[in-house]
Amino acid sequence: MLLLTRTLALIAAMTFSAIAVAGPEGWIREGWKTDFSRSSVQFDEIVSGGPPRDGIPSIDDPKFVGASEVKDIEDREPVIQFGLGDDVRAYPLRVLTWHEIANDVVGGAPVAVTYCPLCNAAIVFDRRVTGRVLEFGTTGKLRHSDLVMYDRQTESWWQQFTGEAIVGELAGENLKLLPSRIVSFGAFRAAYPRGPVLVPNDPGFRDYGRNPYTSYDTATAPFLFGGELPENIPAMAHVVVVRTEGKPIIVSLEKIRADGFEQDGYRIAFEAGVASALDHSTIAKGREIGTVRVTKNGR
Repeated sequence: MLLLTRTLALIAAMTFSAIAVAGPEGWIREGWKTDFSRSSVQFDEIVSGGPPRDGIPSIDDPKFVGASEVKDIEDREPVIQFGLGDDVRAYPLRVLTWHEIANDVVGGAPVAVTYCPLCNAAIVFDRRVTGRVLEFGTTGKLRHSDLVMYDRQTESWWQQFTGEAIVGELAGENLKLLPSRIVSFGAFRAAYPRGPVLVPNDPGFRDYGRNPYTSYDTATAPFLFGGELPENIPAMAHVVVVRTEGKPIIVSLEKIRADGFEQDGYRIAFEAGVASALDHSTIAKGREIGTVRVTKNGR
């Protein structure tokens, strides 16, 4: 926890010293060619997270190995399981923690597999927008403690948590969200022994398997979050969000763990055996956090 506190304090100091130049004028000096005349949010909500543009490098040429051949990922480590048709792949959080975005093609469709450690938000998007295929990178900015992505075609900025373009030529456009799950690597390997698993292009590039956000899972508040904190639930509590045709269903993971949840044909069930990626300095040793399975009318 001490290491995390010192690291975040240093980044926060760097960030707050840069707030005075935050906004279009400062961003243009950084080299951005974004159309800042188009925005759906207040610019003062966007702050530097510390790294510069692409300082957290996206994976643009992903490399995969069959699940049964992977030897350095322990069974309880979390992976994003995503598939289209018969093409089902695993994207370990031990890799995405250090890259946050993987631009990939799955089942013939261009997709962006994204993970924001500060929100513990693992979301997959279709990269096709307005008739073109986009490629995404990291801006180095945060909004409400969430990753702000950018596309390299127009340099528009996108909110990772929602998939909405918030600044630039494509402001107001929305990426299509694609269903994915967090599961244990052991569960993925048992179901898909030949399934492709994302591995680092250069295993020595980062300390893969280490969690640079030690104890963040049990911190009191999200990093660089300026909004109001909830009164009846810890700010860092895990919640499950199910997007529906109407209002989203939002339930705490603890409630699902204890009682399960059913509403309007939706059923959310808890499944054990998955480590938190944001607890121990070694992801495989993280506390039990589990995962969920969501079905609608039994499907």
